[in-house]
Amino acid sequence: MRAKKSLGQNFLTSRGVTRDIVAAANITPNDVVLEIGPGKGFLTEGLLQKSGKVIAVEKDDRMVLYLKDKFAQEIRSEKLKLVHGDILTLNLTDYKLKTNDYKLVANIPYYITGEILRTFLSGDLQPQRMVLMVQKEVADRIVARPSSRRAGTGKESILSMSVKAYGTPRYIQKVPARYFSPKPKVDSAVLLIENISKNNFAGAENEKMFFELMKRGFAHKRKMLLGNLKNFYEPQKLEEGFEGCGIALTARAEKLSLLNWQCLSNYIKEI
Repeated sequence: MRAKKSLGQNFLTSRGVTRDIVAAANITPNDVVLEIGPGKGFLTEGLLQKSGKVIAVEKDDRMVLYLKDKFAQEIRSEKLKLVHGDILTLNLTDYKLKTNDYKLVANIPYYITGEILRTFLSGDLQPQRMVLMVQKEVADRIVARPSSRRAGTGKESILSMSVKAYGTPRYIQKVPARYFSPKPKVDSAVLLIENISKNNFAGAENEKMFFELMKRGFAHKRKMLLGNLKNFYEPQKLEEGFEGCGIALTARAEKLSLLNWQCLSNYIKEI
């Protein structure tokens, strides 16, 4: 079966990488694992060996038929629950998943990376940890890591801060394009996100304020943060907030830490 370009399919072919992904997920026999886009079941095999149960969600009807045959025994024993559907529209409560009580592992189509992160990090059904195969450049941005030695210090972005607001991202390893079929144009990387929660937010309003502030702060990357925000908040109060949060008045958004954004968000909420 050929990969469907419309679904962004690139099948992993390295057994070593699949072992590393399973290891990064730290799977035990008591774990329920949600796998997105199992494809030909290459990674699914490793997940089934280590976990108590795998719920695999596949959109491609061809792959569903293939997987039903390949894992007929595991499906009969209910070790594997194969779901034909779109992960972005699926009601996961139908499958008895609970917040922080399952692990998400996926070699996802790259064009839905952002949506997957938003859905599972900011949603009401957060996984305990996530291990994702993403474009290397995206993984570098999320952990604010320079893509090369000559690139200098990594810079934060809305993407990296959005992930760090909910969990701790960790770059596991680079996966060269040659380990996929068909071979993609760029290299990939295994990304781990652990310690997932909403503990950084006092409630929904605080969460909303945090992301509203960040969006405004990153609106014009070359401008200083204060300049990006002064049209939305009273300048003098903003300067007081910067001083109270230990932020230089000349700072740009990319240089702020998660604690800086949290502090400033909490300050602005009071003015």
